[in-house]
Amino acid sequence: MTSASAVADLPPVVQGKRRFGWGQAALALAIAAFLVLFLAWPVGTVIVAAFTHKGAGGFTLVNFYDFFATDLFIRSTWNSLYVAGMSVVLASVFALPLAYITTRFEFRGTVLIQTLGVVPLIMPPFVGAVAMQLLFGRNGTVNMLLDQHLGFKIPFMEGLNGVIFVQAVHYFPFILINLSAALRNIDRAMEEAAQNLGSSGFRLFRRIVFPLAMPGYLAGASLVFVKVFDDLATPLLLNVKDMLAPQAYLRITSIGIADPMGYVISVVLIVASVVAMWLSALAMRGKDYATVQRGGGGLARRHMHPWQAVAAYAIVILILLLVLAPHIGLLLLSFATIWSFSPLPDGYTLAHYGRVFSDSAVYITNTALYATLAGVIDIILGTAIAYLVLRTKLAGRQWLDWGASAALAVPGVVLGIGYLRCFYGVTLPDGTPLAALWIVIVIALAVRRLPYALRACVAALQQVSVSLEEAAENLGATKARTVRRVVVPLMTGGMLAGFIASFATAAVELSATIMLVQSNADAPLAYGLYVFMQSAAGRGPGAALGVIAVLLVALCTLASHLVIERRQKP
Repeated sequence: MTSASAVADLPPVVQGKRRFGWGQAALALAIAAFLVLFLAWPVGTVIVAAFTHKGAGGFTLVNFYDFFATDLFIRSTWNSLYVAGMSVVLASVFALPLAYITTRFEFRGTVLIQTLGVVPLIMPPFVGAVAMQLLFGRNGTVNMLLDQHLGFKIPFMEGLNGVIFVQAVHYFPFILINLSAALRNIDRAMEEAAQNLGSSGFRLFRRIVFPLAMPGYLAGASLVFVKVFDDLATPLLLNVKDMLAPQAYLRITSIGIADPMGYVISVVLIVASVVAMWLSALAMRGKDYATVQRGGGGLARRHMHPWQAVAAYAIVILILLLVLAPHIGLLLLSFATIWSFSPLPDGYTLAHYGRVFSDSAVYITNTALYATLAGVIDIILGTAIAYLVLRTKLAGRQWLDWGASAALAVPGVVLGIGYLRCFYGVTLPDGTPLAALWIVIVIALAVRRLPYALRACVAALQQVSVSLEEAAENLGATKARTVRRVVVPLMTGGMLAGFIASFATAAVELSATIMLVQSNADAPLAYGLYVFMQSAAGRGPGAALGVIAVLLVALCTLASHLVIERRQKP
């Protein structure tokens, strides 16, 4: 037998080609149908409604004319842009020193600092807003001490300042994580070359180090901008209503789903999110940030002089105290009997926790159920999309990746409005609207968090060699058996990471769910937190519920790390 004929007799996989499978096509169509039904259709309906004449129907631009002719909406647009932009600036002030000090210097406690720097992400920002008011508000702890000892107050939490402060504290870890990774990958030879030419200190950082880390910084900054721009609950809790996301929510809930302005604002939110991501990508176009050696070697760590170490520790401790202040305030509030017009609570009690476990256990139960189901859905879809994109030759498979990732650019309030418009008119035989079912909340959470799980699954599958699948198939295993017995077990670590990312973020999601909750019996934890925090009497139990939410997310994250480390051990 000649070599050519031998190759011809081998199975298609061995020849480097994937046989077309109807099962793969059916799977792709099912995923596409899910994305169309629960992402493209609701969002598309919102967009169409924005361009539809309210009375006569048909295409119109009158709604957008009315939007731009209304002072409230123009002011809300500028306020949202201002808050998002300034939140990025303040978040950068927090993240840059932490990232640079922990990657550039021999610094004790680097791992602890990086870990504490991510902690703000595991608490909803609107919960942190209440704690920040108690600490930094007009009559909060800090201003009371300043007034008593120095005779002045600082408007930390007044109006838009409060929204910026809270959002920057909550979202700065996105910049910290991405910037730290970028700094670790810089080729140290470039830094050494600049030093040999006489550059040092701040000039070295400004001209060489920071520009080389720009991709990581912009990735984090754009994410902060988008998350702040479409946040709903934080401005509402701080009584700041002249911003776009609160206006969209208020128009739909007060006037109804027939009001076109809610849809116009939703379109503006989508466009702003897409433009922010596009601009961050455009800023990187045509520039080379590649390193000479693999991994770049990282910045050369150097020892600090005693005075430098003192200054560095002072900066790090100050920043950590600021960014962990919401957690400190929330913990104190959860045990406080009365905390008003005093630097610290007047007394402490466990009654708030008792009330939460007796009256509000349904919030915790619902959250565990909803977030778990959403995480499972995301992992199933993420694994399937990753396999179709990376392991098959199906035409148009890349669109599945793009379609699932598009959820990042859709604000939660927009998705919630879309679900109301699409599914509220669809009723069950007993007359219950489809949008009132708790399963719709689960689907909304799954769609919102699908990009996180998808990226984890893609990364996990990229580390699985195709030769392992080919060996299994050449030994007689079917495609389905190969995926079930070979591919999925090897992807378990990445799948688990994706599940935890989906679970942790879904557990504190409010923007989409606040539009869909029809009764307290179906409400998740984030909704319960929002309801509690609306009144002074409910803030103690709300804080207790917030502490439980933080512990729930933190324990799940810790468990995922332990499982992943155990699986990685030989």
